[in-house]
Amino acid sequence: MRLRTRTYRVAVAALLAGALLLTGCSGGVEGDMSKAADRPAGAGEPGSGSGSTAGSGATGSADGVEQGEGREGRRDGEQGQRDKGRAGEFAPEPDLLSTFALDVDTASYGYALRTLGEGRLPDPGTVRPEEFVNSFRQDYERPEGDGFSVTMDGAAAPGADDDWSLLRVGLATRQADHGGERPPAALTFVIDISGSMAESGRLDLVKESLGILTDELRGDDSFALVTFSGEAETRLPMTRVADSRSRIHDVIEELEPSDSTNVGAGVEAGYDEAVDGRRSGAANRVVLLSDALADTGETQADGILERVADARTEHGITLFGVGVGSDYGDTLMEQLADKGDGHTTYVSDREQARKVFVDQLPMTVELRARDAKAQVAFDRDTVERFRLIGYENRAVADEDFRDDRVDGGEVGPGHTVTALYAVRLRPGASGEVAKATVRWLDPETRAPRERSGSVGAGAVDPRLWGDTKPRLQVTALAAYFAEALRGGATADGTLPGAPGLGELAERAHALAESTEDGSVRKLAEAIDQAGRVRE
Repeated sequence: MRLRTRTYRVAVAALLAGALLLTGCSGGVEGDMSKAADRPAGAGEPGSGSGSTAGSGATGSADGVEQGEGREGRRDGEQGQRDKGRAGEFAPEPDLLSTFALDVDTASYGYALRTLGEGRLPDPGTVRPEEFVNSFRQDYERPEGDGFSVTMDGAAAPGADDDWSLLRVGLATRQADHGGERPPAALTFVIDISGSMAESGRLDLVKESLGILTDELRGDDSFALVTFSGEAETRLPMTRVADSRSRIHDVIEELEPSDSTNVGAGVEAGYDEAVDGRRSGAANRVVLLSDALADTGETQADGILERVADARTEHGITLFGVGVGSDYGDTLMEQLADKGDGHTTYVSDREQARKVFVDQLPMTVELRARDAKAQVAFDRDTVERFRLIGYENRAVADEDFRDDRVDGGEVGPGHTVTALYAVRLRPGASGEVAKATVRWLDPETRAPRERSGSVGAGAVDPRLWGDTKPRLQVTALAAYFAEALRGGATADGTLPGAPGLGELAERAHALAESTEDGSVRKLAEAIDQAGRVRE
């Protein structure tokens, strides 16, 4: 029997009412949370002192310190430790913190769909659960201004062990302006035309994708095109789109596969072109389209990006990687994007290409946040153990959360970032479970800002497959599926409450019907395919 029963929660509800702080949303199971507006945060300030409260739900004190039943003495002691932290003398206990750079990559999930569609399982090393989770639409409240909203909710993990819950931390930026208010884009496309790109679904899809994008770009945008095989070549210098759409289409149509794959030469030439054609006041980006199967020249991400360090650091030119091909250099592409202050995705058909180049690419043109990181602090009175699902490649040292020299993630308009935790609560736990803080740099001023939200035990108590929100259930399905494809071969074992592929498929099909979401239907079909391959 679950110890955190509704009866028990009612008994302590009055005492808990004043204990809640800083939430990212309201209503339903999220009613145990409050929210904080983002505001500038000094480089040495703890998040508990950087956000004022705003919006609906319970409120916190002006400095953000939790005020909870039966905790005043402990909180006072911790405040003293925080004061030491401002002077750099105290680091919070690492076993209570989880810190990571934000990630909006989705390439891992897209590549898994491609391999399953071909009747084979993806290599477990290419499966990154956070990219599965972040491939789906979420229901988070959007902030009114720049920066992030913070939403936290969860559910009891299914199965016999009632002490485990799933905790969802959701971050969202406001949507792009639809009135043409975004800055103009100066996009340099670096196109792989090596021999391996001759396979169907590679260069042909890249050409089709670029054709789609060319028709979608505004007249005041600029377009450059660099190709690479054994060597790199500029096919089109930075050119305004307004009177050149036909010329751009002609250059794209002339692309033909050649020989070897010198990714390093292509990236270096692309950044050179991006710097030469850089436009003040525009969003300057390099877009790499490749199967990332480097076999000539520099083949390591660190070596490739070292050559273009000045372009990245001095001019702020970021890299957007688009992967193609049934054989795909996932590791190289991910490293290039992560270390190039950008992100990756993957396309295997026309529908995905349209989604990437019409829907997603505009999000990379205008930034809402630079070097964004998140830190989740768990309450020792409530939480016995926790595990972040995925984000292994995005881990940040806890003490580096407020060191703005440490790289984070770049996030554009309309993006959502989700982190899912498995959390083991203490028997009879009540009160606060965790507080999440997101820190980022303003894209224009580079001023640091923060926003926080917290969640109580009551918000992670409902059964996952019961009355919880459909989008939370989709998040759990995506994470469970990723863990199944990885074979549960992680340091902490299988995700608590993990159902078999058969049950996962049934629940995914049911959610596809109830949400009428084509992306969820594709997830259900992919789970079916994985089950057939494993038979």
